[in-house]
Amino acid sequence: MQVQKFENLVDMQRKAVGLHGPRPAIGTKKGGSWVWTSFNELGRRIDAMRGGLATLGLERGDAVAIISQNRVEWAVTAYATYGLGCRIVPMYETQLESDWLHIMADSGAKVLIVSTEAIFNQVKDWQSAEGKPLKVFCMDLSHGDEKSFAALEAAGRENPVKAVDLEAGDVCGFIYTSGTTGKPKGVLLTHGNIISNVNAVHQMFPLEREDRSLSFLPWAHSFGQTCELHTMLSMGAAIALAESVAKLVDNFVEVRPTILFSVPRIFNRIYDALHKRMDEEGGIKKTLFEKALANERHRRDLAEDGRFSVAVEAQHRVFDRLVFSTIRDRFGGQLKYAFSGAAALSPEVAQFIDCLGIEVYEGYGLTETSPICTCNRPGLRKVGSIGKTIPGVRVEIDPNALDVGNGEGELVVHGPNVMIGYHNLPDETAAVMTDDGGFRTGDRGRVDDDGFFYITGRIKEQYKLENGKYVAPAPLEEQIQLSPFINQVFIHGENKPYNVALIVPDRESIMSWAKKENLPGDYHTVLSDPTTRDLIRMEIESSSKGIRGYEKIKHFALIEEEFSTDNGMLTPTLKLKRRKVMERYGGMITELFGDDDK
Repeated sequence: MQVQKFENLVDMQRKAVGLHGPRPAIGTKKGGSWVWTSFNELGRRIDAMRGGLATLGLERGDAVAIISQNRVEWAVTAYATYGLGCRIVPMYETQLESDWLHIMADSGAKVLIVSTEAIFNQVKDWQSAEGKPLKVFCMDLSHGDEKSFAALEAAGRENPVKAVDLEAGDVCGFIYTSGTTGKPKGVLLTHGNIISNVNAVHQMFPLEREDRSLSFLPWAHSFGQTCELHTMLSMGAAIALAESVAKLVDNFVEVRPTILFSVPRIFNRIYDALHKRMDEEGGIKKTLFEKALANERHRRDLAEDGRFSVAVEAQHRVFDRLVFSTIRDRFGGQLKYAFSGAAALSPEVAQFIDCLGIEVYEGYGLTETSPICTCNRPGLRKVGSIGKTIPGVRVEIDPNALDVGNGEGELVVHGPNVMIGYHNLPDETAAVMTDDGGFRTGDRGRVDDDGFFYITGRIKEQYKLENGKYVAPAPLEEQIQLSPFINQVFIHGENKPYNVALIVPDRESIMSWAKKENLPGDYHTVLSDPTTRDLIRMEIESSSKGIRGYEKIKHFALIEEEFSTDNGMLTPTLKLKRRKVMERYGGMITELFGDDDK
């Protein structure tokens, strides 16, 4: 198959329509059935919306903002905006209104398109950065309403406009960082930035137009936007829009995807759910499950040593039919690749998904790098690593950002994927860019002799204990969260003699365990019981094998409140906002360091 190469996102979209016209592009569940928009229909709607946006007086370089979950209209708006030489500014439905207002003011957006009537009523009277009434349109308004998305498309059909000629250096959009440490920053990405990533994926992965994904990662985030929306459509593959995360299991069976784009938290849930299920069922099912996993691990070890066992292969075929195929059926039975990004995936979880017969490819990137810098790929894969650099990109390890030695340092990225800067923030841009155009990621990592990279933590998140030892909390938290009784973990110990933790237990697992242990009372009462604390302490100790002594948790507190986007302690991509957690629970954490005196 000839590898496609694209000049910009409009060129990519046009070629996709021309090559794959009648094939399904984006699927949406309506009235209990999946309805598919073809590439041809998507192209017609993009042309209409381009004309519609032009009737609003938009000029080249203007910004069009959108507040919506993934929808056909999201894609239509984005590609229509690109075709005018304008910039798309995506936002999440779940963001705070203060974030929306900041992004609208910072980007200077003149048009805002929203998904629901509730959001429309919330923002319809807003003004633009110039003090003029903002032009707001809503996807869910009836066709007869002049502020409806449909009305804007209709206006465009009456006033068609050709797509402009674009250069690689033209800015295609602002993607605002999720703000784990402060206000969101507008990352300015060009057509050349993003299309370099799309072209690189074409060189690395043998995806076909028969492939299909089930989309639940937001396109407002660089991983979902570049890796799923742009790349899948560029290959003529189909994207089914999940109804919600809660309905993923049903949607998997209905859509039967071949590809999954996800973040580690979803993979962790799969890992936890299957282990919980086996523990509950027990008996022959659990025995078969454990033997099947053990055989797969042995098979993988043999393969890594270049060896082969007839007996192991025979058992593999039996276990795959009896155990793993039934699990894969829960994901539609066709899943062959799973791509993980946005945070580090535990090697234990990655190996587990691999054992199920689903190849996991972990990659690494940031919004500022469009996003992919490195990734594992067919024929070049090491579980636990973030892979090798993608075509056209170079990553250096700068040891000067750390004083930990041992070959670790800050990852610095060079390549056509590196942003042109943060909007209206020249000092912050200068702080992360090297003199020769490299981007300082803020991530701590290393590279092995084979050229595979490994992330060991965030430099800003790492801290020193009183003894001078460095701690990177995120990998420790991920490891402990693999316990079926632990949902979330926050570790802290900066300038302290040891680490302490806030533990959000897994409510369902805890209450099921409490019932078996005959512990009376509601969830609050069960968490207050010393027996529950003993259980969590044992789970922490069990999950801490391999963790250095000084990194281990000495004291912990159990809290009922989950870290979530609703309470502001998780970003829309489910990263922990450490500053927000400290603001909320700083007093409790301080008390934990006083437990030695009790």
